[in-house]
Amino acid sequence: MNRIVTVMLAWSLMTPARSAGPTTDNALAAEQELTQALLANDADAVGRLLADDWVVVPVEGGDLSNRTAFLAAIKSGDVVRKTLVLSAPRVRLYDKVAVITSQVTTSGTSVGTAFDVKECQTDVLVWDGNGWKSVFVHETKIRPPSK
Repeated sequence: MNRIVTVMLAWSLMTPARSAGPTTDNALAAEQELTQALLANDADAVGRLLADDWVVVPVEGGDLSNRTAFLAAIKSGDVVRKTLVLSAPRVRLYDKVAVITSQVTTSGTSVGTAFDVKECQTDVLVWDGNGWKSVFVHETKIRPPSK
């Protein structure tokens, strides 16, 4: 019996690791990877992490912005982030869908105009079998407390 267990253990250590599948930990890691790509203003890396039909409801205006326009703005330099910090992430997993809600503090420029924003952001990610892709982001500006 011990011999069978030893052989099975040795075989499992030699077998390539399979994808862990969707977990709250790897969903949060994907969100952090996207954050780093945005902070680096790396449109190619951002593009790899967004689904083809990705959309965002941005803080300003509330109009939907699609993947193509968003990536073009990064590539052109129209949007440049200088800081981007996620805090207090709340990750919920629903089979192959992750919903991540975080506090976001970000600054930079958009079409030459400086911004410094605190917001609450909800990102919906879908597991495609190989990893997570963001499919939808909703941003809500956090107003400063009333005096």
